[in-house]
Amino acid sequence: MSSSQLGVLRPRPGLPARVPGPRRALLAAVCVLLAAVAVCDLFAVYAGFRTHAAVQGDVGFVFAQQDELAEADALFRTVDRFYAPALLACAVAFVAWFHRMRRAAGALAPDAFSRGTGWAIGAWFVPVAFLWMPYRIAVEMWTACLREPGRGARAGTSFWPVNLWWGTFACSLLLRWYSGFRHERADGLAEVLDAVTLGMAGDALNVVAAGAAGYFVVRLTRMQGAAGH
Repeated sequence: MSSSQLGVLRPRPGLPARVPGPRRALLAAVCVLLAAVAVCDLFAVYAGFRTHAAVQGDVGFVFAQQDELAEADALFRTVDRFYAPALLACAVAFVAWFHRMRRAAGALAPDAFSRGTGWAIGAWFVPVAFLWMPYRIAVEMWTACLREPGRGARAGTSFWPVNLWWGTFACSLLLRWYSGFRHERADGLAEVLDAVTLGMAGDALNVVAAGAAGYFVVRLTRMQGAAGH
């Protein structure tokens, strides 16, 4: 028997299987950690209210009750102890989910993406550009999971979950960065109070961002699962 005949009899390799989406355990971990970050943000808002309550006076002259101000400062330190590990764990889980989802969505629609799979991780670490690069990848994933076989995106496609999540997240980052900037350069109690107010706004916005992120994560995972079957 010739080698060519032997080759015909050999089993042909199957088509590559689609990449599975994120596992339920990873999805649950992301949602739980987002909730933990949101709880820390709520406590930070409460600490901000306690700081405001400790300050008395008007715009021209303000003073603070030192014992109440010390209690509010202790609350901020307590929040910081829990917030840093919760945020780090949430970031690791979320980026892991984001990368796995990018691989799964890429298997559904390889032509829908302008960057490679590795950018689902790398985009978060590019200075300044991280404010929009992950958003673009998220939009591309959303579009890929909405496609119908052989056609484009479904009619009436809405991107509001992606836009709400990223808009509140990016605005929260900027507000809290500016709050820290103002606090470091504050010259007097009134300016410190203004920085605290900005920080409270950023924390409150991040609570909304955490809820929106949870909805985005669950919705996109379900969409990918439905499109993959």
